[in-house]
Amino acid sequence: MRHSLTRPALLAGVAFLATASAAQAEDAQPERDYLPTDIIVTGDRDTGYDSEDGSSATKTPTPLIDVPQGVSFITADQLEDQSIRQLNEALRYVPGISMETGEGHRDEVFIRGQESTADFYIDGLRDDAQYYRSLYNIERVEVLKGANALIFGRGAGGGAINRVAKRAELGAQAIAGEASVDSFGAFALMADLNQPLSNDVALRLNATYEEFDSHRDFYEGRFFGISPTLTAQLGPQTTLIASYTYDDDRRVTDRGVPSVGGTGPLRGFDDTFFGDPDFNEAEAQVHIGRVRLEHDFGGGLTANATVQYADYDKVYANILPSGVDTAANTVFLGGYRDYTNRENWIGQGNVVWQAGNDTIESTLLVGIEASRQDTVNGRDTVSFTRADGVNGLAPNETPLAETIFVPPFALNVGARLRDSQLETLSLYIQEQLQIGEHIELVGGLRWDRFDLETVDLVGGVVGDRVDSKVSPRLGVIVKPTPDISIYASYAESFLPQAGDQFLLLSPTSAQFEPEKFTNYEIGVKWAPMAKVLVTGAVFRLERSNTRFTDSLGNTTLTGESRVEGFEIGAVGEITDFWKANVGYTYLDGELTSDSVFGPAGQRLQQTPKHQIAAWNRFDVTKALGFGLGVIHQSSQFASFSNTVELPSYWRVDAAAYYTVSDRISVQLNIENLFDETYYPSAHGNNNIQPAEPFSARIGVRFAI
Repeated sequence: MRHSLTRPALLAGVAFLATASAAQAEDAQPERDYLPTDIIVTGDRDTGYDSEDGSSATKTPTPLIDVPQGVSFITADQLEDQSIRQLNEALRYVPGISMETGEGHRDEVFIRGQESTADFYIDGLRDDAQYYRSLYNIERVEVLKGANALIFGRGAGGGAINRVAKRAELGAQAIAGEASVDSFGAFALMADLNQPLSNDVALRLNATYEEFDSHRDFYEGRFFGISPTLTAQLGPQTTLIASYTYDDDRRVTDRGVPSVGGTGPLRGFDDTFFGDPDFNEAEAQVHIGRVRLEHDFGGGLTANATVQYADYDKVYANILPSGVDTAANTVFLGGYRDYTNRENWIGQGNVVWQAGNDTIESTLLVGIEASRQDTVNGRDTVSFTRADGVNGLAPNETPLAETIFVPPFALNVGARLRDSQLETLSLYIQEQLQIGEHIELVGGLRWDRFDLETVDLVGGVVGDRVDSKVSPRLGVIVKPTPDISIYASYAESFLPQAGDQFLLLSPTSAQFEPEKFTNYEIGVKWAPMAKVLVTGAVFRLERSNTRFTDSLGNTTLTGESRVEGFEIGAVGEITDFWKANVGYTYLDGELTSDSVFGPAGQRLQQTPKHQIAAWNRFDVTKALGFGLGVIHQSSQFASFSNTVELPSYWRVDAAAYYTVSDRISVQLNIENLFDETYYPSAHGNNNIQPAEPFSARIGVRFAI
């Protein structure tokens, strides 16, 4: 029997703010002088490549140097310099992340060796549907590494990816735009308008239209997005932020190339499309509306409350390669059509209280979050209708050629249909305690109630499970000087056995406790200059409670894996003419016991041991500048089978910038400068994505 607790609880995020007013302090308390005076939990807006804001990691106004975990970020300026428009393109420049192809229709990542389609957030609120995310309305991309349940809830075992959205700015009228086209014919148009409506109200509108193209045969598509935001100063201490985003994406579903000989990618077919251009199409329409209220009660007490509604309508269809017969020089094909309709309601409220004196200072966070998620997912399978043995071929077999002939096929409608309802309620508390000038402690607990019910409408199977979990976080920070922090941290996260999309809870998985992620980390952060941050960390991430079925058919939660590694990085303005964001990550990940993923000793899939990402901008004069970027990943396995290997690669990117006037600038971006052939990502052993060859994009940007 389900408990209908979420709908009233969703209102708790808003009611929380009103309740907190009763606790208004009478006397003002001293604040740490290096904290921002205005509290924007989702982050201050910075320029350049550097950022001092670590608030997304703590939900409090915390400098990044005082956050006891690894955090990587890419600012709006860096995104513009690299001419990056899609989230998956930006994440390739973050060490510790490797990209899954996402079946050619969605963002999917590995963070510290942990795969996820759902650990995506916007301003700290979950955005977990499977689609491609554009960055036209985004100020900054943040990757918070390690288990993050205290701040982000379930999942986030390897880390969380948060997008900080652009907001309307009071008192500043601005118009900006950009137009660009690349050597394949793809183009993009973007506009950004900020208009004060009065001294206390401002409206901002971000919009974009893109058309896609690439070296891959038959690949094309288009994207349209519009995002108005409103900022209203309701009083001296109260701010309202409202936003709405509509994204409409349509593109060819490209599943890449198969492997050959069970060892590596099929060579010589990097442009060949292994699908049907009339059938392989992915469409997504996404609506996200959000209202946030922020208030400063004085005396160090602040609060915020947010309600978000999201509607996702997604469908994709594909014919895809499933294997190669090298002796017969043929390829085998499969296919299906899949659709998902999802509605998310999320309510969140936070109270932050800062108090203390010269000896001890406290930042206390108390928060509540409630959500409801309704999802309908269906699939129609493809059956190839050609008779077996015609021309010596199986029904789904076709000759290898530059252009693949797809055998005739039919759709089996209604092969799968699932309906799921998820309700969550979370309470969390966190204390940040500064003791004197050199010691800081961060500790907290999050309690989650996770109620999932799924119905297999084809098989008639109902799955229902309620989990209550407590996730801790503990960090110790030692600051020999204000510019250096040395930290040690421990954190846990969990993921229910239904997986991160919660589409189907089988009778087997409904019996078991959630999977557990435990992160141990020791690190250092150093600000040698005002706009430079150097970081380093060593870590161990353990995953346990993974299912394993033995030879007798008995299923247990004995599966375990481990990732050990270290990372170093530096970001910021090195000199007046040199900005940089560089990093290196070493990951050693393996299954430490037999599990559903494979036998003990197997390396984790798509987890390269060595990753390097470096982007630099050099301004030769006030008008002329150049950019240089390098990405390296060592070899990695396409799947847990550890048979198909994606070779190591280096990619070099370059850019040139010329400022025509205060209002107009021109830039040229080159990807894969040396035209290297490589395969950066995969979805299993037979969907391997060839990288784009040398390509150039020229753009014009204006601002008024």
